[in-house]
Amino acid sequence: MYYLGIDIGKNNHEAGFIDQDGKHLGKSFRFSNTQEGFENFLAFIQERLAEEVNFCIGMEATGHYWLALYTYLQKQGFILHLINPIQSDSLRNFHIRQQKTDSIDCFLIADVMRFGQFTETHLGDEEILILRNLARFRESLVDSCANYKRQVMTVLDQVFPEYDKLFSNVFGESSKAVLKTYGTPEQIVDVNTKSLATLLRKTSKGRHSTDKAREMKDLASRSVGIALCSDAFAFQIKILIEQIEFTEKQIQEIDQKIAKQLKKLNQVILTIPGVGPSTGAIILGEIGDINRFSNPKKLVAFAGIDPTAFQSGNFSGQHNRLSKKGSPYLRRAVWMSAVVASRCDPVFKAFYEKKRKEGKAHGTAIGAVSRKLLYTIYAVLKTNTPYEVRPNTQE
Repeated sequence: MYYLGIDIGKNNHEAGFIDQDGKHLGKSFRFSNTQEGFENFLAFIQERLAEEVNFCIGMEATGHYWLALYTYLQKQGFILHLINPIQSDSLRNFHIRQQKTDSIDCFLIADVMRFGQFTETHLGDEEILILRNLARFRESLVDSCANYKRQVMTVLDQVFPEYDKLFSNVFGESSKAVLKTYGTPEQIVDVNTKSLATLLRKTSKGRHSTDKAREMKDLASRSVGIALCSDAFAFQIKILIEQIEFTEKQIQEIDQKIAKQLKKLNQVILTIPGVGPSTGAIILGEIGDINRFSNPKKLVAFAGIDPTAFQSGNFSGQHNRLSKKGSPYLRRAVWMSAVVASRCDPVFKAFYEKKRKEGKAHGTAIGAVSRKLLYTIYAVLKTNTPYEVRPNTQE
């Protein structure tokens, strides 16, 4: 048996063969991430090995640069393994010199396959991939929108620090309309009360009007914000608010796509407490085929919500943290769902309160709820049956 390891790069990949004893079969081969490069790689394989020799190919699932080569080789009928980068890093740390080059790494990946003790990353079927890509893209847009909002608050803290007292939600429709039109205290003071009241009435559906306009003008006239560069700050706020509105519209469009995709897949995920369409899409997309996990503990480990263990001799660690070694997308979605479930679902709320009474901190208790929630997710997806409340359920 021979093993072919491939170190993945953006523009070029590096491949190297080893035999069953770990001996290198010649030097590594470098090829470009293009159709021509892939064809040269096939020629390299044919040149290096006889046709009847059995071999398998392994590569790390890092970034997205591996996808093109993976799908190309898959169509050629090769046996492929996607290796968790953490395991190849562990093997590198085993060596004394711990060198890292593309050539060394491709042989290191081949060694990981030769030892056989590795965890594979599964690509999943096309429908799951669509859901995963949509869910991850949504997360990136949500993060971008949050970043825009932080920038708006940073500017307001400088020019109009009292502004957040005017609205319960700074980024509600009325507030955004005001900020786009009158972004600084000077502009609010200069506009007449009637015009400001008309804007507020229109954007708040009649909830705000003249009284709110007078309150705003009074607060703006007494603001301690800096008056320098007010036009530039107002322009910056306007652009940021427009970016927020545009991004929020895109998120709504993605939500519609996700809803349609969820209908094609497993709807029972939405019956689980705390799991909504957005978190459900992430959970289902990241897990993929539940049957690749033989038990719920492996699913918990995949999410990185398993506690780390430290024991040496008679010493055993008492304050272990989450490993955070798995999918960050899955971990975040499960954590958010656990927060909701601990407040709204009687079973998970009772479990959370039990942990708190045991002296656990809020974060530790939510971590325990997250693990319990993953056990529930595993059972629901494994049996493909909706969640049912069982008051006496224990983790």
